[in-house]
Amino acid sequence: MRAGRRSRPRRPKTLAQARRRRRAAAPDLDIVVASPLWKRRRGARALLRRAVAEAAALLSTGRSELAIVLTDDSAVRALNRDWRRKDAATNVLSFPVQRPSTARGLPRLLGDIVIAYETTEREARAEHKPFAHHLAHLAVHGFLHLAGYDHEAEAEAQAMESLETVILARLDVPDPYLARYAIDNR
Repeated sequence: MRAGRRSRPRRPKTLAQARRRRRAAAPDLDIVVASPLWKRRRGARALLRRAVAEAAALLSTGRSELAIVLTDDSAVRALNRDWRRKDAATNVLSFPVQRPSTARGLPRLLGDIVIAYETTEREARAEHKPFAHHLAHLAVHGFLHLAGYDHEAEAEAQAMESLETVILARLDVPDPYLARYAIDNR
């Protein structure tokens, strides 16, 4: 390489090369179905794998692993009460690993994402969006929390929402924040 020139990553020449590169970037993902309600949603596991793979590819998380637990409102409510002191069900909770392992040769453990079926379904219906789109959004949102993103301050929230929108677009999921901004700007 000549001095002063940056090397760019090579663009894949074929769709198959692009898929292989994306799979190589995908973290090891363990999906645990802890509620029978999720059996109604065929394809949820594949969707979650694609959503996490896209997020990881964009963030370049390297070799890593995480778990997603698909459960119900009562389990999420208990977790939310015990860990966040909020006695209510919510759609998604993320539990990032506090001290990631630095052991050589082992993937970096990111943490766990827990998604509640009833709240996810109720929100998707209320927002007139497909369940799969909302599920992909929650998986991406949870993954970004594991990667260190947050939305406590307005600037952080905007950065996180922008990143979510980019990742979801790669999954052909419309911007989940468009409707909210349309209402806010009336």
